[in-house]
Amino acid sequence: MPKRSRTRPPADEVEAAFEAVNRLTGSKPLGKKNPHAVALGRQGGLKGGHARARKLTAKQRSESARKAAKARWKRDKGTGH
Repeated sequence: MPKRSRTRPPADEVEAAFEAVNRLTGSKPLGKKNPHAVALGRQGGLKGGHARARKLTAKQRSESARKAAKARWKRDKGTGH
């Protein structure tokens, strides 16, 4: 039995052309992330929400929470999102 390709076909012509150019030039795919940069970004991201919450007044926090809850209830329940 022949082996099946584990790669998916390109979604459109532009993506197919991009992959072809990368193969021909030997360029690295864009999907790889630098683990050090990821760690630094996460470190800042973990601080951001807490810093913003400390800066807001109780009334502002309440309004933000109300707006978020309203958006959650407004969302269509049948989509799974």
